[in-house]
Amino acid sequence: MSFFGQNWKSALCLGIVFPSLAMGGQASAAATGASQGEILWDTFGVPHVYARTEAGAFYGFGWAQAHSHGNILLRLYGTARGRAAEYWGPKEEDSDRWLLANGVYDRAKTWYAQQSPDFRKDMDAFARGINDYAARHPNELASDVRPVLPVNGVDVIAHALRLMNYVYIAAEEKMLADPPSRAAGGSNAWAIAPSRTTDGHAVLLANPHLPWATAFYTYYEAQVSGPGFSIYGATQVGLPILRFAFTKDVAFTNTVNTILGATRYTLTPNGDGYRLDGKKRAFTTKTLSYKVKLPDGTVTTKSFAQNYAVQGPVFRRADGTAFALHVAGLDRPFMLRQYWDMALAHNFDQFQATLKKLQIPMFNIVYADHDGHIMYLNNGILPKHADGDFNDWNSYVAGDRSGNIPKSIVPYEDLPKIIDPSTGFVQNANDPPWVATYPRALYPEAYPAYIAVKGPMTFRAQMSTTMLAGNDKMSFDEIVSKKLNTHALLAQRILPELLAAAATDRRRDVRDAVRVLRNWDGADDADSRGALLFETWARLFMGPKFGDSGNFAISWSLDDPIHTPSGLKNPTQAVDLLAQAVTETKRLYGAIDRPFGAVSRFHLGNVNLPGNGGFGNTGVFRTITWGPMKDGERTPFHGETWVSLVSFSTPMKAKGLLSYGNSSQPGSPHHTDQLSYLSSKTLRDLWLTRDEVEKHVESIDQLR
Repeated sequence: MSFFGQNWKSALCLGIVFPSLAMGGQASAAATGASQGEILWDTFGVPHVYARTEAGAFYGFGWAQAHSHGNILLRLYGTARGRAAEYWGPKEEDSDRWLLANGVYDRAKTWYAQQSPDFRKDMDAFARGINDYAARHPNELASDVRPVLPVNGVDVIAHALRLMNYVYIAAEEKMLADPPSRAAGGSNAWAIAPSRTTDGHAVLLANPHLPWATAFYTYYEAQVSGPGFSIYGATQVGLPILRFAFTKDVAFTNTVNTILGATRYTLTPNGDGYRLDGKKRAFTTKTLSYKVKLPDGTVTTKSFAQNYAVQGPVFRRADGTAFALHVAGLDRPFMLRQYWDMALAHNFDQFQATLKKLQIPMFNIVYADHDGHIMYLNNGILPKHADGDFNDWNSYVAGDRSGNIPKSIVPYEDLPKIIDPSTGFVQNANDPPWVATYPRALYPEAYPAYIAVKGPMTFRAQMSTTMLAGNDKMSFDEIVSKKLNTHALLAQRILPELLAAAATDRRRDVRDAVRVLRNWDGADDADSRGALLFETWARLFMGPKFGDSGNFAISWSLDDPIHTPSGLKNPTQAVDLLAQAVTETKRLYGAIDRPFGAVSRFHLGNVNLPGNGGFGNTGVFRTITWGPMKDGERTPFHGETWVSLVSFSTPMKAKGLLSYGNSSQPGSPHHTDQLSYLSSKTLRDLWLTRDEVEKHVESIDQLR
């Protein structure tokens, strides 16, 4: 019997016995009669889709996403249409205007038409799975999202286009900033070669960190199997492919990088037009319209005139200056297809051939495979420029010269990458590519200066590299332990010197702080006493985001990237900050030795557990960005979301966790059922074969 009751899962068929299906086997053996296949839902709410055809697998995946995240999914699709204000009111007008001005939905129609007939069939099947689930379970979806139905293949493409090109690359809030923020967010990725593991098999870690409560960043775990393929992993809700995936042959993950895929061109006014190459050019002007649902339920139509320059749509800065936005890659419509083909690859040559298509607009890609190959790629659709560095192209660029408008992109061959390094590992923690392995194998002098900044390398990235550097062989369990490490590299680097400087200070607060910090092991664990005090001091020492290194004696250097910055520039000032931290810690948390988990809580719904993990910029690899104190506790704003660790052993080893669970729908127990693993610093076994899944089935959906 389903834990949800009859309404939550459809077509409950637990009495049926199905043939076993190993990863990579053909799912058609499991489907009978007119059925397209079935979804076996395991006890963590993870769908295992077994389909007769490729399109059937997409259909099942769409059905599954509607079941687990239907409200989020439909809101995302309605927003991508540029009709959010029509569905949900005036607060969505800015979003609609931005997407309309950039032509997102019209371009999605073009991209959809450019897909191969088979892949269009897959997109249509994914949408049909959503529609069919909604038709059979209308009461499972919120009333305010039902008007978005039905959805279609264009909606699937539009959401992907919006997410990749107008959230990651050219989000409105970034493009209107001066200069736009290019912080690379938080994710960890490792690929470890057979030469560095005790059993001689490659290992891949996928570990994205994104906000917990932002709809378009919500992760979804699934296994999708069909004729000749079985793919396990996670993706963001609304996408029809798995972006973080592994099969019996290959595994890959993504981390956010700082590829400059969007360029802002300051325009020189010339009457009612603008100047380009010494001549007046007229704007192309379109009148765009959208609807707005008013508080009384009526709908009104609004229109606005949108200008376009040669470079792209025209917007205005806060001071009124006009600029045109150029987004690279809008002529490359096969991002979803490339991810799908990456997962279908059986070896490194096939995988790399897919990467060379350069359809994915950004992201570092880290890879490992059954044959023992590993790889790091600083991937992206990057405009090719004649000169200039990263900061030049991240700022406003002169828009009066056509020579500044890119004619091509940097080819795959010229992007920074490392394949099978002698060090036996590659890593990325959102840092620039130059320390993707250690000792270094990439040098910025060999690449255009606009590829990436030289640094600095964050403490989290340094911790990532430090844990893997050397020649020691690691067991799978040891790699798991390293992944779960909550120690702060900043504390290891600076705390001994701070305690030495404070040792002779006579202030009682300082003496108390020294006592607490000497007994602290440097970890952000639930029972750690001293972690809150050190975090508070570090915030004073390095600024509110732990990003200012001005108080270190030795600055960060690419020549010594995992040991700098270091030292106290002014020990007396550092001790004064410690005294100040005592006062602030008492104000925030009640005592300087309050256990870390007493106030840092994994709290969702009725589940409230002691937390662990800390701010990445303090060098904690197990990253949790804690929100402000509220009602006596603080909860995660950002950090650990999806984790998977896989070894290409026989049989394959795979562990994972989705921190906030695999369903956001009201009433689902699968929103909080993984928090206990997060709190206890453990990972789940991932069930890969049909035999394993059948031992943990909660319910089954037949797909007709």
